[in-house]
Amino acid sequence: MNHWHMEAMAELHRREIQREMRRIYIGERALSRRVYRPGWFAVRMFGLANWMIATGKNMRRRYESPALGCTHEPTRGYVR
Repeated sequence: MNHWHMEAMAELHRREIQREMRRIYIGERALSRRVYRPGWFAVRMFGLANWMIATGKNMRRRYESPALGCTHEPTRGYVR
């Protein structure tokens, strides 16, 4: 039997796996070095978003609370 062919193929696969592992390692190192530092625009947009959420919650609390003791029946003009 030709065992050298099986050994050569196993060695070829081992080298391919090592190359792939090296590529993954280099990619992970490159990603770990990159630190996210938001710029001026990103910081301002984050602040605006937080303000909009807080204002929306306050407005919802103010205007969507059910009225107590209201005997007025809702109009039929609303889409349900």
